[in-house]
Amino acid sequence: MITAETLKRLAPRIKDAELHAQVLEAARQQSSVDTPRRLCHFLGQVFVETAGFTVLSENLKYRDPARLDAVFSAVKGIEDAKSLIRLGEVAIANRVYAGRLGNGNEGSGDGWAFRGSGYKQLTGRANYRELGKLLKLGIEQEPELARDPASAARLAFAFWDMRGCSALADLGDLEGITAKVNGPARLGLVERRAAALKAFGIWK
Repeated sequence: MITAETLKRLAPRIKDAELHAQVLEAARQQSSVDTPRRLCHFLGQVFVETAGFTVLSENLKYRDPARLDAVFSAVKGIEDAKSLIRLGEVAIANRVYAGRLGNGNEGSGDGWAFRGSGYKQLTGRANYRELGKLLKLGIEQEPELARDPASAARLAFAFWDMRGCSALADLGDLEGITAKVNGPARLGLVERRAAALKAFGIWK
């Protein structure tokens, strides 16, 4: 179902379409994503999470202090945001994800190690541990595996299945899927819908 050609049609800016197609199709065959409808919803989410298949790691290179302050409650005002931006993305990750999602404190480095990664932007030590155990994959011990395409593909489909997203896809419940993938904020809902609709034009 997933080929380099179809991925290029969905995501013209994709990097290494052959590799992405190979690992995603192999992982898909071990999942519940066995219909075009399920696949289109899956890829609509992945398209947004990976910025059109161009990244497999969360971008924390903020430039606008107001935006950083608005997005994360752990940032305490504009001056704090400016200071974090000067320190760089590692400092930002360690602050904003400290003490959340199974991570340790700011000094533990967990925020950066377990930042959003892969096709579904898996985030937090607890989620890495849970998915790692499910797949017998040591991503808690080696977080970089979550940013490796082959491992990331397996993790993305396992996450999808664990959260029951195929049943929601059968119902056309894009908002419900987005809540499972992105959380209650359901960020990028318009973009996710547009990407899924584009996918429906490719995988008929």
